[in-house]
Amino acid sequence: MSVGRIARFLGSGALIASGMVAAATAPAATAEPCPDVEVVFARGTAEAPGVGGTGQAFVDALRAQTPGKSVSVYPVNYPASDNFGDRIAFAQNVVEGVRDAGNHIQATAAACPDTRVVLGGFSQGAVVAGYVTAAAIPDGIPAEYVSSIPNPLPDDVSDHVAAVVLMGNPSEAFLRQFGAPLSSIGPRYAPKTVELCAPGDTICDGTPGAMPSLAHAMYPMNGMTNEAAAYAAAKV
Repeated sequence: MSVGRIARFLGSGALIASGMVAAATAPAATAEPCPDVEVVFARGTAEAPGVGGTGQAFVDALRAQTPGKSVSVYPVNYPASDNFGDRIAFAQNVVEGVRDAGNHIQATAAACPDTRVVLGGFSQGAVVAGYVTAAAIPDGIPAEYVSSIPNPLPDDVSDHVAAVVLMGNPSEAFLRQFGAPLSSIGPRYAPKTVELCAPGDTICDGTPGAMPSLAHAMYPMNGMTNEAAAYAAAKV
């Protein structure tokens, strides 16, 4: 399957999911009184701006499992593009997401120190969220963009992040096809991180030469967003 067909498949899978669950929009944490919990979520490839279908299913489940707590949402602002064939441009798109998510988490920690942050992402968004937690810039970043990559989050910011939720996180086998480095969860975040990969999801299960499967689009319907929400709810 060509890179273009992979991109279109991932995009269509994301749209299937997002069409079944409404996308979320939310103001910045400082626009309203500080919430008890804030979800910072990066959508999957080619999903419309917002948190995407998987992200919205997760948010809905988390709200249902945290009665009495206010839960706000910040959709990570990045292209979530499907230009896998252009390694440099794709890297820049991901860097945009890492920078936006990191800046927002730091702003929330400063303005709302009692708010518990849940960082999450689906598919390409899981890669973004994973990089946000990194303790160092990973090897393999295109040299053209190393200077534009934000520094790792300050250690004290990690105390405000209660949980990290990654769903359909692309495997090293999949990322290798496009020359992208595997994200590494930083040691301050690893104990509060859950990674969920649906059975048969060849994007995240490490299948050699990983081709897309329908299972990658089924997280809003297969119960895993509820499982992820239960994990996060226990942390906040």
